[in-house]
Amino acid sequence: MININVITTPLIHLPLDNRFNILFKRSFDVLFSLVLIVGVLSWLIPIIALMIWIDSKGPIFFLQKRNKKNGEFFTCIKFRSMIVNADADILPASEDDERITKFGRFLRDHYLDELPQFFNVLFGDMSIIGPRPHMISDNLKYESLIDHYNDRSKVKPGITGLAQVLGYTGVAGDLQKMKDRVNVDVFYLRHWSIKLDAMILLKTAFKIFRSK
Repeated sequence: MININVITTPLIHLPLDNRFNILFKRSFDVLFSLVLIVGVLSWLIPIIALMIWIDSKGPIFFLQKRNKKNGEFFTCIKFRSMIVNADADILPASEDDERITKFGRFLRDHYLDELPQFFNVLFGDMSIIGPRPHMISDNLKYESLIDHYNDRSKVKPGITGLAQVLGYTGVAGDLQKMKDRVNVDVFYLRHWSIKLDAMILLKTAFKIFRSK
């Protein structure tokens, strides 16, 4: 059981400031992403693309600008799971959101909509494990409301993370829930280790296989 302490001090001398740790994490990201892209996505993307095309009109991929390390921007790639709508960049999807398509619901329930982000990892904008990249509108909203909110950008954002395996997923319904999620993300930054990343990866796999 992980004991998440409340944030009280500034972040200095993080584990992922160490060059060896950075190199190890990047090497794992590249190797894992290449294996998955070549071995799985090479044949799975055409199948999912066909199903999205049959289910609703619009592009196969949903591209959205988000913040990466140090607050810079990158284009986050996901399979499109909603109908094309004007609010996609400012209004996060809720659990019963009517914008979600039938096949999009399947993708979300099994976390398949996130798979194209392995290309983001390969390009170097994301890591497999790290704080999830929030929508830019959410970042602008919460950076002035939550202490240490921008500390999340001291490392690359991740496809999965400690907050996600501990149950902090979906839309944060109130300010306290977002504070709790940020606190977990910053805990990850402070206590990063190879062992912690391995635990998160295993728990993510378990969560996917148990998904509805």
